[in-house]
Amino acid sequence: MSIESTLDRISAIRQAVADPSTLLSARSSLTGGVEAPAEGGGGSGPSFAVALNQASSTTPTAASSAAVALPAAPGQSGISSYAPLPGSGSAAYGLQSVQGLQGVAGSSAPGSSGSVGSRIVAVAESQIGQSEQPPGSNESPAIAQYRTATAGAMPGEPWCAYFASWAAQQAGVPIGAQGQGLGSVSEIWSWAQSSGRTVTNGPGVVPKPGDLIAFGSEHVGIVRGVLPNGQIATIEGNYENKVAANVRNPGEATGYVSMS
Repeated sequence: MSIESTLDRISAIRQAVADPSTLLSARSSLTGGVEAPAEGGGGSGPSFAVALNQASSTTPTAASSAAVALPAAPGQSGISSYAPLPGSGSAAYGLQSVQGLQGVAGSSAPGSSGSVGSRIVAVAESQIGQSEQPPGSNESPAIAQYRTATAGAMPGEPWCAYFASWAAQQAGVPIGAQGQGLGSVSEIWSWAQSSGRTVTNGPGVVPKPGDLIAFGSEHVGIVRGVLPNGQIATIEGNYENKVAANVRNPGEATGYVSMS
């Protein structure tokens, strides 16, 4: 091959790179050419033009366009007033490590752009299954984190109020006059009374997701939603030594604390 022909090839390649349209407008000097074959040009498959048209008009497949179904949270089926997080469907949040707990606050909290109630529920759901280690001790790495939301919290103490205070703090609505968290049900109820948040239970009372549910001065949980039969779905810390999803009869609660 002469130097002249080699230079001609290089020039043609450079022109093709600079202006790809020349590849389709005429045959280049490259051996074999680069034109798309004519329709029905004798190949065993569809022509280039047909294949290109098919590719441009093909609708997305189900696999590429269908939304991914997320698993429902335990016990959530049938909850009529539960407000799922925006964009999350009815997804549950998995258990987190202690490191994960520390990163929930502020803008990174699950559902931080949603309503107050949905944020509290999302944070509480993320902890379902966290349990005492050992059972009956009121202790675990997670429970130690819950205590950080309450000023003066004591290790080894019952922790349902610590958990409620922690969930509210993580959702951006801390409990207490100074947002200091409260370590007992009676303290939570007194604060709620002073701030106009109490709703005494009675006929026709329907709580909202994210409200606190009080059982006298003994126990407090978080309302997850209301079932069609009127039962109250809850998430409760220190229920059977763990954070548990539960269902309560509507008459069990003595009252609710509105958090929104």
